[in-house]
Amino acid sequence: MTDCTSLSFDFPACRKRRVEADFCGGEITSNGGVLLLRQADRLLGLTTTVARRLADKRQRGKIEHEFSTMLRQRVYGLALGFEDVNDHAQLRHDLAVQTAADRDRVLASPSTLSRFENAAGRDWAWGTHEALVETFIASFDTPPKKLVLDFDATDDAVHGKQEGRFFHGYYDHYCFLPLYVFCGERLLVSYLRPSKIDGAKHAWAILALLVKKLRQSWPEVRIIFRGDGGFCRHKMLGWCERKDVGYIVGLAKNKRLNGLAAAWMEAAQTGFEASGLKQRLFGEFTYAAGTWKTERRVIARIEHAAKGANPRYIVTNLEGDGQGLYEKLYCARGDMENRIKEQQLDLFADRTSCHKWWPNQFRMLLSSLAYTLLETVRRIGLNGSQMARAQCGTIRLKLLKIGAVIIRNTRRVRVHLSTACPDKALFIKAAEKLRPG
Repeated sequence: MTDCTSLSFDFPACRKRRVEADFCGGEITSNGGVLLLRQADRLLGLTTTVARRLADKRQRGKIEHEFSTMLRQRVYGLALGFEDVNDHAQLRHDLAVQTAADRDRVLASPSTLSRFENAAGRDWAWGTHEALVETFIASFDTPPKKLVLDFDATDDAVHGKQEGRFFHGYYDHYCFLPLYVFCGERLLVSYLRPSKIDGAKHAWAILALLVKKLRQSWPEVRIIFRGDGGFCRHKMLGWCERKDVGYIVGLAKNKRLNGLAAAWMEAAQTGFEASGLKQRLFGEFTYAAGTWKTERRVIARIEHAAKGANPRYIVTNLEGDGQGLYEKLYCARGDMENRIKEQQLDLFADRTSCHKWWPNQFRMLLSSLAYTLLETVRRIGLNGSQMARAQCGTIRLKLLKIGAVIIRNTRRVRVHLSTACPDKALFIKAAEKLRPG
């Protein structure tokens, strides 16, 4: 039923015409593009797969809102820009969102959604991660030859007394320290951790689980582990060598490394002093830290500019030219930071305000599911278009936040999208590409 008020209000005149407004327009939505998310979701079977893994302990005779419907409601809401559960006090009445969630009446209230999130436990986190990885595997028509797994940690600031929050000296605030794993732009893991731990904590176990799962489907795939210096742990590197996993990892500089690279550093300094231009050189050598059982290949990137020397080092078991490995393979990991920004800035992965630990982990995973849907829209629906590299926030603005009139009766739901939508041709093409076969 339309929530209408007869009170009208005026705006400045337009060419001598009086401008009046009210909220009696009927069933109109600003979220018409949510149907594109529904299309991507059906193509992947993502929320259906996740919902099957969520143990429902409610009494069957008293259930009004299924987990699958609430999961879609929450995930689509995040993708549409509604970060808080409280937003659903009004969003639950949106006919476009109801249709996308496969429901023909009002959706779950904020209190119901809150109970849903607070029912999360370890098994929900495990099941959702399984669904993410299985969806990733199922998306390939042919076995890939190589997969590069990017590991990175970030801070998730908290402002209450949540379980597991601690003060982190580097970030200078109370936070969690989640670990993300991406393969290109595809998200595989979003693992919430307390911040009082080593940044590489549990990375080895997660890598082992991923390698096992991926090789079950693709025994011949070449897997490469990539990370910054925070993930350079000798036991992890040794495991990669034993399991035929490639690695290319940052290595923190120290006096011994700088000593081994002294010749290149002197050459770079001499070149800068002679030309006044920044110098960039590459070299390599074998090196073993005190805790290492064997020497490993280290690639040195030496720069010298007005501020002095700036050496960087990476350790790797990969073959190939050192400069190429550094510039083309290792430096490409920087794009993962953009993916993390999409998670936290565009899809609100840092809204971990529940008191208990596992509901906060589940909130992170809801954001991950929203990202997976938007990434699918980008990778498949927008492939070859001018928005093939668009950020999630841009996709939302241009393709999801579309005004539409909704007409629903017993036979059909008609969604009349705005005629003035500037990207309607792109929307139509994306919808066609995302149509399940």
